[in-house]
Amino acid sequence: MFDIGFSEVLLIFVIALIVLGPEKLPRAASQVGRWIGRARAMARQFKEQLEEDLQRVSVINFWAPWAEPSNQMNAVVEALAEQHESILFLQVNPEELEEVAESFDIDSVPVFVVLRGHTLLGRVEGADAAALTELVAKHSTPAIRALSTSDEAPAAAAAAPSAPSAPSAPAAPAAPAAAPTTSPAATGAVPAGSTQETAQETPEQLNARIKAIMDSAKVVLFIKGSPDTPRCGFSRQAVAILRENDVKFTHFDILQDEAVRQGLKTYNNWPTFPQLIIDGELAGGLDILREMANNGELQEAVA
Repeated sequence: MFDIGFSEVLLIFVIALIVLGPEKLPRAASQVGRWIGRARAMARQFKEQLEEDLQRVSVINFWAPWAEPSNQMNAVVEALAEQHESILFLQVNPEELEEVAESFDIDSVPVFVVLRGHTLLGRVEGADAAALTELVAKHSTPAIRALSTSDEAPAAAAAAPSAPSAPSAPAAPAAPAAAPTTSPAATGAVPAGSTQETAQETPEQLNARIKAIMDSAKVVLFIKGSPDTPRCGFSRQAVAILRENDVKFTHFDILQDEAVRQGLKTYNNWPTFPQLIIDGELAGGLDILREMANNGELQEAVA
């Protein structure tokens, strides 16, 4: 689950060669090696801590230093850790341990996952101190040792009451996809389809709707959240790059429309987000956007 394969390493080297040039490749290779080693060590340590005692309750705090709600909740987590010494509290930055975050379906921060061994006990999304405190207190008593254990993935459980997440501002309800952004370097948002509409869509109708969204402006950015309240670090970085280059763009919040979110992966043959669309065609994801901005191709493409 946490291994970085040969293809990923090869891709990193190719990108480094293109961006840095041959003369700087040896140093880049060394840096990439250190990064891979650090990521593997962090993932291994995380897994070892969880599996050290499968009867112990663990609280995983998915947070990001740039998200103010996360910083606010860190104080709550510290207080809970002092009150419940038998519980293991772990912090995970989704941008550093992407595979861990993906395995728990983390789309925003803060998110708190409570486990006993590999069993999911509950989940709190957003800066909801009361819900987290209640959930931790509920499971803080020592567990009766089970007759058997399992290495299966966490079992589904009902999520605890939660407050909406907001990665760069105090927790507040997420902005609807149709709300225009306040950024001068953006043109607004493309509205998501209604639940009733998307439930009745055929694959052909979904593809037609995706195409219409992609053609709705010269530059369309499919992200999690909105430009002013991005719901993941990669979306935040993509918005920042476009704004730094004064690129006017329309955004679509994929968290508001699951049909488009899943359909885009197949339509563009691109499994991750954000996705940058220029003149109705996929330009790429965050890495390609960053590369285009660095080598001047971005300004040429949007001119």
